[in-house]
Amino acid sequence: MAYLNRTTKQWQDMDTAHHLHPFTNYKALAKEGSNIIVKADGVYLTNSDNKQFLDAMSGLWCVNVGYGRKNLAEVAYKQMQELPYYNSFFKTATTPSIELAQQLAEIAPNDLNHAFFSSSGSEANDTVVRMVRRYWDLKEQPKKKTFISREYAYHGSTMAGVSLGGMTGMHEQGGLMPGFEHVMPPYWYKYGAEMTPAEFGIFTANKIEEKINEIGAENIAAFIGEPIQGAGGVIIPPETYWPRVQEICKEYDILLVVDEVICGFGRTGNWFGSDTYNIKPDIITMAKGISSGYIPLSGIMVGKRVTDILIEKGGDFNHGYTYSGHPVACAVAIENLKIIREENLIENSSKTSVYLEKRMKEIAEHSLVGEVRMKSFIGAVELVKNKEKKEMFAETGVVGGICRDYCTENGLVMRAVRDGMIFCPPLIFNNNHIDELVEKLKKSLDQTQDHISKS
Repeated sequence: MAYLNRTTKQWQDMDTAHHLHPFTNYKALAKEGSNIIVKADGVYLTNSDNKQFLDAMSGLWCVNVGYGRKNLAEVAYKQMQELPYYNSFFKTATTPSIELAQQLAEIAPNDLNHAFFSSSGSEANDTVVRMVRRYWDLKEQPKKKTFISREYAYHGSTMAGVSLGGMTGMHEQGGLMPGFEHVMPPYWYKYGAEMTPAEFGIFTANKIEEKINEIGAENIAAFIGEPIQGAGGVIIPPETYWPRVQEICKEYDILLVVDEVICGFGRTGNWFGSDTYNIKPDIITMAKGISSGYIPLSGIMVGKRVTDILIEKGGDFNHGYTYSGHPVACAVAIENLKIIREENLIENSSKTSVYLEKRMKEIAEHSLVGEVRMKSFIGAVELVKNKEKKEMFAETGVVGGICRDYCTENGLVMRAVRDGMIFCPPLIFNNNHIDELVEKLKKSLDQTQDHISKS
């Protein structure tokens, strides 16, 4: 590929001239220049200057089986030769989409036996809004249109996804439609100082009930939540939270939608976060780990309560995408699930996470760290101004950004959410990788502390 024969500066200049990045300050990026990633293998990335990085974020929460899986590329190539594309409209289907739907039904929680495919988590959550509102129309309860979500929730960046989510910065940029409400998240470290975690779990779940009573149950379509709020800062709920949420949804006859885009496919030590927290959802959304990011694919799994009505009474469901059930994406996902099964990646990563938790206790002792919270292979390091007082920094996000940049400088990819350092490593991480992660993070925390003490 001759076009690859360019210098880093040439790539950066072209990037600035022509490429608009997601969630980016374009003026600031133009001054600094992008980090140009050119290859990856296992758990490591390499940039255009031949510098290597330990990827503790699985790309963007997604490369669960690690990089460089030739069999995924070979499956994609073979499927492209046989049937590169066909749609799922007009009473047609492709064999990979049917096979994948069947395999997902086998591993999905509760009675989720039907799949509707799309290409991104945002599209999957858009599908949820359309389908849930259609369900209530068919039930002759058309007023039930409002969705309840949480602050700091992330459900995508389409208009419906942003509205479902609880990110105020996204809402402020033309992104909040009517019919979407948000309540306090189960973020014990920030909001629960006067309560035990168990008390706080009940307290925050009851905020959903308060919102239902405020708006009227006859107007509420569904509650949607991630098992663990990922992009919101890895907010791990107390064990009392999800049982109470399910009681409320049942009592007030609203659907329970669980966003498994990040937690799905092994991230929390089970196939789904719903399994980890014993949640019985009516619908789940999936993406990211379904194909380990090798090719865009997402979908929803729908339970009997909803599909019985859609099938019996629904007529046409006027919704879909050009790439719904794309045969190449589905073929890659099938192979990806095979890798997870045959290599016992969920069981092995769950065992390895014991060592990860042990080493992260060392990080928790750092004077800049207020808390380390984690569940299997997803976690956060909360950076604080005063450890003893649990005092957070006045200007949110500055210190997190400083620490992230030192991590990058030290060859470690982590993500800063506000002032939390997020980790979400590939499921193939081993003890040596964990040691490298901890040592590089320790160095970055020391550099960050030195930086802010001088400023």
